[in-house]
Amino acid sequence: MPRVKRGMIHTKKRRNLLKDAKGYRWGRATKLRLARVAVLKAGAHAFRDRRAKKRVNRQLMQVRVNAAVRPLGLSYSRFIDLLKKANVGLDRKVLSQIAAGYPAVFAKIVEKVKS
Repeated sequence: MPRVKRGMIHTKKRRNLLKDAKGYRWGRATKLRLARVAVLKAGAHAFRDRRAKKRVNRQLMQVRVNAAVRPLGLSYSRFIDLLKKANVGLDRKVLSQIAAGYPAVFAKIVEKVKS
């Protein structure tokens, strides 16, 4: 059986790994051993933070709705409760966008829910 040299495979793996590590600081961008660890950790952080981003954005939406509802005489929790009782199908994301961009429309929604 002929001998198989694997240099090309190793070079390809190395090239792809260093391409993923491009822009990293110090030896993590150029040294294979450091780059491998850095890319693995970056992937783990990216996976975790895709979920954390959803959590942070939901908190932001709640803060925006609460800030818009307070001058109209309600609290956030009371407003959400009234929305559910009135069967209004708007979610927190849409409510926060309306509150930020169209305060007059948001005030009408609040008045509709109050009555």
